[in-house]
Amino acid sequence: MNRVFTKGVGLVKVEEHWEKGIDYLMTTAALEAIKNSAIERIDAIYIGNVCAEILHHQVQLGALASENLGLTGIPSIRIEAADASGAAALREAYLAISSGMIRTALVIGVEKLSDGLPEEIVSITSMFDKYEYTGYQGFTQASLAALLYRHYMERYEVSQENIAQFPVIMHENASTAPHAQYQFKISVESVLNSPVVSEPLRRLECTAIADGAAAIVLCGEDALEGNRDEAIEVASVSMSTDFVSPFDREDPLKLSAVSIAFNDSLTRAKIDRREVDIIELHDSYSILAPLILESTGYSQEGRAGIDAKNGKYSLSGELPINTFGGLKARGHPFGATGVYQVAELYLQLVGQAGKNQVDNAKIGVALSLGGLAATAVSTVMRAR
Repeated sequence: MNRVFTKGVGLVKVEEHWEKGIDYLMTTAALEAIKNSAIERIDAIYIGNVCAEILHHQVQLGALASENLGLTGIPSIRIEAADASGAAALREAYLAISSGMIRTALVIGVEKLSDGLPEEIVSITSMFDKYEYTGYQGFTQASLAALLYRHYMERYEVSQENIAQFPVIMHENASTAPHAQYQFKISVESVLNSPVVSEPLRRLECTAIADGAAAIVLCGEDALEGNRDEAIEVASVSMSTDFVSPFDREDPLKLSAVSIAFNDSLTRAKIDRREVDIIELHDSYSILAPLILESTGYSQEGRAGIDAKNGKYSLSGELPINTFGGLKARGHPFGATGVYQVAELYLQLVGQAGKNQVDNAKIGVALSLGGLAATAVSTVMRAR
C-alpha cells in the first residue's frame, strides 16, 4: 500500500453563519486547504455531510463542489455516516490513495445547521438511531445519552461532578482557539447549574447548533514531489460499527465499535497505545468522553472523570484531549466534525497550533462517532 500524507488544511470558524450558504462554506475551506497544500492537481473530492437535502433541499454536493472549485471532470462524491460523515469521507480518500487508484484527494466536511429550527435539528439527530423505534417513541439522542449517563453513574458510583470535568476542559482549550465556536471558560459549578436537557444531562454538557466547514488535501508519497515540508502522514484509518441503538448492545457502556476501530488503526500503523500524544475524541454529549477513554484503555472503568479532574487530559497533561475544544466548545457541525478533528491533529503535529500547541507531539488519534457510537472511525496521524 502507498503511504498517505496530509499536506494542507483549511478551516472555517465554527459559528452560525446566517449570511453564508453551504456551498460558500465548503468552497472557502477547500480553497484555503488547496492553497496551503501547494498541490497543483486534485484527482478526486470526498465530502462529508449529513443534512443538505433536509435543510437546504440540495443534493449533488460533489458536483456542486467541483463546479465551484473549477474542478469539473474529476470524481466528486458525498459520504454519509451520521456525524462520522467527515471521518468516513476521509477514510474513502485514504483508501483510494493508498491503493494507487488516485494520487491526490480533497476531503471536505461541511454542515450548516442554523438553517433549521431547533426542533428540526432534534428530529435529524433522532435519525442517528433507529427512527422507526426510538423516533416514534419520542426518544432523542440527548435522552438516550442521558440514560447512558445515569447508567454510568449508578454502575460505577460516580458523581456528576466527575463527568462535568470534561466540558470544562473543552472550554478551557477553546478559549484560545481562533476557529472555535465558544471561546470562553466555564466551571464545574456552571455546568451543574445549567438547565436540564434530559436528567441528569445539563445544557453545558451538550453541543449546540453550529455551521462550519473544514478541508484537507491528502496525497500519496509520490505526489509530494520532493516538497515534504509540513507533510504529516496519515498512518491508518480504521472503521467499525455496532448495534445502532446503544441499548440493543450487550453492554451499553462498552463502546465496541470504538475499541475495534481504535485497536485496528494502531495495529495497522504499528503504534503502541502508549505512544499516542494527543486524542481528538467525539464529545457530542459529555458522557461520551469517559466512555471513549475507558473503551480505549486510557482510563479504568468509572475512573475517566477522576483522571480528568487530576489533570491527565488537560492541554498540559499526560494525554491532552480535544486540544481546540472538541465538539462541545470548538463546535459540532455534524458532517464537518471528523474533518475538523484530523485538521486539528495536523496543526498540532506540524507545530502550527499557536497557544494550543502540545509540546513534542508526534502521534495523534482522531476518534469520530456516528450517533452514540453505532459507527466509529479512528484516524492515526504521525509526524515524519
